[in-house]
Amino acid sequence: MTRANGDDGDDVARAPWIPGPRRAADDHADLTADPGGAPEEEKPGAEPEPDVPVLTHGVLKSLLGAWALSACSAGETQAVEDHLTACAPCADEALRLRDAVALLHEDRDLDLDPLLRSRVLENCLGRRPARIPVPEWVTPYDAETARLDALLRDIGESEWHAPVRLKWYEEGRIVRRKATVAGVMGHLLAVDGLVSAALGLEDPLGAGTPELSPSERTEALWSGLDRPPNRSIRGPWRDQSHTLIRTVSFAGRGVADLTVTYKDFALPLRDSLLERAFECWVHADDIANAVAYPYAAPSGAHLHSMIDLAARLLPGALANRRRTGLASPARRLVAAGAPGRSLHLEVEGAGGGHWYIALDSPAALGSPEQVVAQVAMDGVEFCQLVAGHISPEEAAAGQDGDREAIRDVLSAAASLSRL
Repeated sequence: MTRANGDDGDDVARAPWIPGPRRAADDHADLTADPGGAPEEEKPGAEPEPDVPVLTHGVLKSLLGAWALSACSAGETQAVEDHLTACAPCADEALRLRDAVALLHEDRDLDLDPLLRSRVLENCLGRRPARIPVPEWVTPYDAETARLDALLRDIGESEWHAPVRLKWYEEGRIVRRKATVAGVMGHLLAVDGLVSAALGLEDPLGAGTPELSPSERTEALWSGLDRPPNRSIRGPWRDQSHTLIRTVSFAGRGVADLTVTYKDFALPLRDSLLERAFECWVHADDIANAVAYPYAAPSGAHLHSMIDLAARLLPGALANRRRTGLASPARRLVAAGAPGRSLHLEVEGAGGGHWYIALDSPAALGSPEQVVAQVAMDGVEFCQLVAGHISPEEAAAGQDGDREAIRDVLSAAASLSRL
């Protein structure tokens, strides 16, 4: 820093861009005059150069906004640009102002990407460390309940009563049932209660109801309400999902094999929470469609786990349909655990893979060497089939081989759906 002596004897410290003290004569000086003497005579035809005023740093800084908008006079513009070559802070500010002005261009679309919030939430859910260690097999349920809760926080009061058309596959046809957004959340609350009861937690329907099927539990909850459900149902559902995740996380490894009974069938807890994650995603997508909200499929790893669960359940579903005459008879029985006649299920896209479905007995082992048919499908479309949102005939599947086996497996996949 330099020091300059003023005429009054004061010793004043100044930055290089601050002018020295003014004299009385300066008050009447022409600020546009050439400090080197009289102005040169203009040559004929030459464009006159702009007068460059002598301005203080504070004045020049105050002109940066007008300069960025190209609203300065020619002399002011020249003075500002000369100053920017010597003052780094003002040069940085000028660049920021010019960038801001560029955003005001009338041809630029300032609307936010409607998927931006979903991407930010997905990124946060993927990066945020858990407060307690959540087992890997619980993370699909944790992620899908969090994504659905984020959707619910965004919708308005009236949208909780928006109509939602629930669909599932039953007896060779797609069944439809009218509900509302709040009604769907009541359905999820009721069926998640089966998992709560298996863990010894409070059942939202009360004691004595775990023996009801998922559909019966839903009807019991809906009919037991004094008035149509509204947004107040979000709190109990979210509290229940948090309690399930926290309880399982603290319980240790053995809890994964605990049995959860759905009246007509049972699943180990690890598969039950994966099934609940699947249904949470499916119904979140139903709600999103009802309120025109963009909603993406689960992450590839979680989608793969959901498809794997459905593939593992297919031999049992096929056997159940065979017992009721809805599927063709077994052709070649083998010993339990031995390779048997199989269908190759090839799922494409995120979460895809290859599965070999035993056709004649749920105890047989699916085998690449025993393949008699092949089906290729997109991952999300396969899940829509399993959810009963599309029929086996509507599924755009690449098919090759035994047509009867293909029809039986696609129908068995749709039969896994329910209210």
